[in-house]
Amino acid sequence: MNYNIIAYSVYLGVTLALTVFVGRSLFRNGRIFLRDIFHGNLELAESVDKLLLVGYYLINMGYAVYNMQIGTHMENAQEVMEVLSYKLGVIILILGIMHFFNMFVFFKLRNREQLYN
Repeated sequence: MNYNIIAYSVYLGVTLALTVFVGRSLFRNGRIFLRDIFHGNLELAESVDKLLLVGYYLINMGYAVYNMQIGTHMENAQEVMEVLSYKLGVIILILGIMHFFNMFVFFKLRNREQLYN
């Protein structure tokens, strides 16, 4: 049994599913916040939301594929779990950091708009 192939398959499946789930959730729930930032301009808010989603997918999928290489030949299920937990943990941390960075930027934009109005 080739444990590397199993690890690649599980890694790609979980990473893709997690990235799509989080992306859709952020896209759906971020609309209201973007409408507020853009003063009810629905067209602009939806356009920015779609652009953010595309950028999110490009960054996360690109990093997931880039990070896919496993440097060693795995001999057992324990090694598969250790490698997967590390690699998936990194992806989850990146998703969280990106989310909080975006929220920080949007809060700054919103606060700046409120100061000038």
